[in-house]
Order: sequence, then C-alpha cells, then structure tokens
Amino acid sequence: MDEKPHWLDEPRNVRRLWRGFLVVLVLTVLAQWLVPLPPHFEIESVFGFNAWFGFAVCAAMIVFAKVLALVLKRPDTYYGKRDD
Repeated sequence: MDEKPHWLDEPRNVRRLWRGFLVVLVLTVLAQWLVPLPPHFEIESVFGFNAWFGFAVCAAMIVFAKVLALVLKRPDTYYGKRDD
C-alpha cells in the first residue's frame, strides 16, 4: 500500500494556507478605504465593522448550534437495540 500523502498532510502547507487566508482577510478589510459603502446605521461607519460583525455572528451561530445540539441530542439507544 504505497499511497502518496495528501498535500494537506504536511504542516508546512497548512501554515501556508493560514497565512494566505490571513493576507486575504487583511486585504479585504483594507479595501474598505478604496470602496466606501454608505452606512445605513451609525455603527456601520466604524472601520472594519463588516469583518468583526461577521466574525461575531459566526461565533454566535456556532455557540447556538452547540446549545441546540445539547437540547436535541438523543441517546444511542433511542430507537432500541438492533437485532443483528
């Protein structure tokens, strides 16, 4: 079994991806100077609002999903024992 390892198995490549994503994130936030969007609410005029608001909402959705999973989770034996 001589399989070629996946390119994401190397930590060096994972670090490169993280750095690339961070560069894209920073460039996206800095692009706010080049493309000014008219704010609908006063808080939208804060620099980088879309970035940190998006991050906060994403984190809130993850926390909500974890709490919802605790409420909706069923035990492994919910449907009874299997007859194998």
